[in-house]
Amino acid sequence: MKLKSLLFMFISLLAMSLFLVACGSNESEVDEDGDTSSSDDAPEFLSLLTGGTSGTYYPLGGEMATTITEATDIQTDALSSNASADNVVALQEEEAELAFVQTDVIDNAVQGIQAFEGNKVENVQAIGSLYPETIQIVTTKDSGISSVEDLAGKTVSVGAPGSGTYINAEQILEIHGMSMDDIEAQNLDFGESTGGIQDGNIDAAFITAGTPTGAVEGLAATVDVSIVPIAEGKINELIEKYPFYAQDTVAKGTYGLEEDVVTVAVLAMIAVRDDIPEDTVYDITKAIYENADSMAHDKASLITLDTALDGIGIEVHPGAQKYFDEQGISAE
Repeated sequence: MKLKSLLFMFISLLAMSLFLVACGSNESEVDEDGDTSSSDDAPEFLSLLTGGTSGTYYPLGGEMATTITEATDIQTDALSSNASADNVVALQEEEAELAFVQTDVIDNAVQGIQAFEGNKVENVQAIGSLYPETIQIVTTKDSGISSVEDLAGKTVSVGAPGSGTYINAEQILEIHGMSMDDIEAQNLDFGESTGGIQDGNIDAAFITAGTPTGAVEGLAATVDVSIVPIAEGKINELIEKYPFYAQDTVAKGTYGLEEDVVTVAVLAMIAVRDDIPEDTVYDITKAIYENADSMAHDKASLITLDTALDGIGIEVHPGAQKYFDEQGISAE
């Protein structure tokens, strides 16, 4: 009888344990807004793809990764890359979760056009815009290059393979009736580009980045830098064909320039895979836009809720949209 009683107690305890485990697995956490979520879905690590180490993406991305880590308790690492186009492909192939991209590049990717012809990207959404990225055609004062047309026959860096800079160079040349065949194109990153100009190995370089750009500042410390202007008529043609561009100015004094230089810009933004949980993306979005003022990089001051949806032509991730809705932010 004692053995039967012990066996009955053991079976009862086992059944109760299984019942509690089953109940626990079905419970959802309730946040302070009353929404339910499962913390088990949150990733343990996040990779944030940036760009070359001498551009703007990489140092700003490092600060942003630290901010996200501290705010979400999810270890986030900023990784150097070939920037926009390659970053989108990496998200598409699930090699990373987050990435800096240009608004024009992600728009092309989602539509499956330009560099993404036949490779339409369907698993990437937006978190939000960050700051304008100025297309700077960098050369020296004594190069003899004072217009885009003067680039014909010159050795010109058009950006790392797969970069948004390359696409910008193609489109600007196109508006001027030119193509990559009209120049001696070199696929160099920003540091290699400015180093090549300094050494006399290349004549000019397309650099798409927030100004001032570190690599160009380094060049300006050794030679007199010139930024090639884009004529207003050509800017209008470019914007008419590619609406994600906007007129921009490299201000007098930047790189020692003696006067303002008129050019164009696109926007930098953060993209995310659409399978990252809504709560996680909500927390990431909140971390970026509520802590930008604590980031030391100059461009962080331009990361604001007022412009968070500027230039966004693709679907916003539900987690980011939830945060923007709470803040009363909507696209223009």
